[in-house]
Amino acid sequence: MTDREPREPADLHDAALRDRAVAAARGDAPFDVLIADGEVLDTVTGERRAVDVGLVGPLIASVHPRGTRHDAAARVDARRRVVCPGLIDSHMHVESSMVTPATYAEAVLARGVTTIVWDPHEFGNVHGLDGVEWALRACEALSLRVILLAPSCVPSAPGLERSGATFDGEDIGRLLARPGIGGVAEVMNMRGTIERREPMRGVVQAGLRSGKPVLGHARGLAGADLAAFMAAGIASDHELVSGEDLLAKLRAGLWIELRGSHDHLLPELADALLALGHLPSTLTLCTDDVFPDDLARAGGLDDVLRRLRRRGLPADWCVRAATLNAALRHARHDLGVVAAGRRADLVVFDDLETFRAGEVFASGRRVAEHGRTVIGQRAIDTAPLERSVHGGPLVADDFRVPASGRRVKLATIDRPRFTRHAERAADVRDGTVVKPADATLIAVLHRHAVTDASPARPTVGYLTGWGDWRGAFCTSVSHDSHNLTAFGGTERDLAAAMNAVIGLQGGLAVAVDGRVVASLALPLSGLVSAAPLAEVADGFAAVRDALDAVIDWAPPYLVFKACFGATLACNDGPHQTDLGLADVARGAPLPSPVLAVLEP
Repeated sequence: MTDREPREPADLHDAALRDRAVAAARGDAPFDVLIADGEVLDTVTGERRAVDVGLVGPLIASVHPRGTRHDAAARVDARRRVVCPGLIDSHMHVESSMVTPATYAEAVLARGVTTIVWDPHEFGNVHGLDGVEWALRACEALSLRVILLAPSCVPSAPGLERSGATFDGEDIGRLLARPGIGGVAEVMNMRGTIERREPMRGVVQAGLRSGKPVLGHARGLAGADLAAFMAAGIASDHELVSGEDLLAKLRAGLWIELRGSHDHLLPELADALLALGHLPSTLTLCTDDVFPDDLARAGGLDDVLRRLRRRGLPADWCVRAATLNAALRHARHDLGVVAAGRRADLVVFDDLETFRAGEVFASGRRVAEHGRTVIGQRAIDTAPLERSVHGGPLVADDFRVPASGRRVKLATIDRPRFTRHAERAADVRDGTVVKPADATLIAVLHRHAVTDASPARPTVGYLTGWGDWRGAFCTSVSHDSHNLTAFGGTERDLAAAMNAVIGLQGGLAVAVDGRVVASLALPLSGLVSAAPLAEVADGFAAVRDALDAVIDWAPPYLVFKACFGATLACNDGPHQTDLGLADVARGAPLPSPVLAVLEP
């Protein structure tokens, strides 16, 4: 797109385009494309109608009775399959799939997703404004429509963690002034927003002044806290924890982005909607985070639709949530409906159970057919994302916690995901803490090039309720500041795994007995790879398989995914960060987990 070309949706207002579409609709000129012999799912009424669809350029010119028109430059035989609007993923992070935007676009376009609402806060936390600028340029090269958002929380918990940059209200205001930025991304710093602290006060106010949507992250908020969060200007949430939480937030007036990344919750959420008896107009669907092997095997938003159908949600509800409701949420009135005058973003599904896509159109161009893209997605230069991991080398002693006396009291982090404070007594040997038998080591190393010197050593803490680790795992994908985070049973294994990730310039590594047994390189921002999706998916699966031999998972909370969110300090409860043990409710982080000497 050049500076002279109007941006969407203004591109549809071209008079010559409308002239051609009107003429074709009247029957005075042929269509460019006729999608014939299909059934259109009406996302307004829920009906399936035997109609044909005529396209002129990026516009739908006509939706008319089946077989009444045959004049078109090209014909697509839908063969009684179902024609739907292109799917809209209402909240997601490309970086979570560990591939570039071009690779991601090829994967989801072929499955019927034509629009994504992307929060690039991973790139923002690593590279600052330059990371968001890179994401903007990457979006312009794609057939996939991207509504890019301004990351609200860089870092997500100021004062409790450090990332590679810091955004304030002025930074967000400048981003929102860009026509390519569609709103403020999920506001994760809930406590800072509720208490009207800077920088969150300025960030949210910048969003309100722009007139663009301000998206939320309201995990666990209820009552006065939820009301305060919304009163600040937050309008949506995807962090649902139960069916009752879903209904409470719908009743409160939030837009809901019901996500597929927590599959264990989908039955309860579907049951709550079925009991309600109708689909609220303020409910949309999203993926949030999709690992690369899941993206390659199962897909993106199309997979969420399949899983909701298996939980009993009516097909028209699923499609409407993923199309019309999402379009209304983002004031994209050109999307979400198969109707004359709307944008020709269309997908022909084999049926509304498998949601297997045949032909896919984006702005009237056929971009995919039979599960494969037919238009290549242009990748842009990735050099600005390279060499982002700093630190090391490390030795086992760097992961030992100094202490005096013979026995000490430790602060520990109990339970994955919904963390809580706990304490353990521990022996001291040779001036360092001996890990309690039921504890897991967690270590976080600041890895960004910032003005103050990176610490020579990681901060180390203790987890309980995380099982018995027979090795270690390290990742540079660590929400949301993406410092290096390692988990394991021994200091030796932590050092081996973290050194491996540093050597890869980012990625994942598993170590057993001081030796790396599996790894995946993610050298772009320490988050993604330029390799093909299949290659990244295979590497990711190999790491996960290796880790399965190190730890016995206990779903739904002690799972592989928990390792990537264990440092998410904006959420309630204790979390380990590069500054120590942090808790939004307690203020400054504890640099050491040693609370007291029990035996001098």
